[in-house]
Amino acid sequence: MSELSTSEKRVDEALRAFGSKATIVKLDELAHTAQQAADALGVDVAQIVKSLVFRGKETDAAYLLLVSGANRVHERRTSKQIGEKLSRADAEFVREHTGFAIGGVSPLGAVGDVKIFIDQSLLELGDIWAAAGHPRSVFPTSVQELISITGAQPIDVL
Repeated sequence: MSELSTSEKRVDEALRAFGSKATIVKLDELAHTAQQAADALGVDVAQIVKSLVFRGKETDAAYLLLVSGANRVHERRTSKQIGEKLSRADAEFVREHTGFAIGGVSPLGAVGDVKIFIDQSLLELGDIWAAAGHPRSVFPTSVQELISITGAQPIDVL
């Protein structure tokens, strides 16, 4: 495997710290979208975990939603489940709270305090793929491992 970037190393270190055997896969092409990642890996788009960062309107807290690539977040319903109105985070907020650029936000290795929730529809899947800190890098995992590693709380995002 080629040399890992600083962001990818942070993800790799988090994987090792939790005892995961997953390895980071570098894609030949950019995968800014779930569909691009699915096409590059030859998997269904539902198996791609989108890492979407939202900003709490009242507390300014960072919320990371781990969502199936086949789904869109219903912000109002999701806000009710989380207990705070949400708004989409801009690139600066995402970088400040996660340490990652949009398009490569990983569920692991955030540099700040981020509250993590996971799309409960992912629970129906076996193998999934998540971003590894760069738009060209991903790692394979299972939903149960991802919940265990991140402490994500399953919610209905639809």
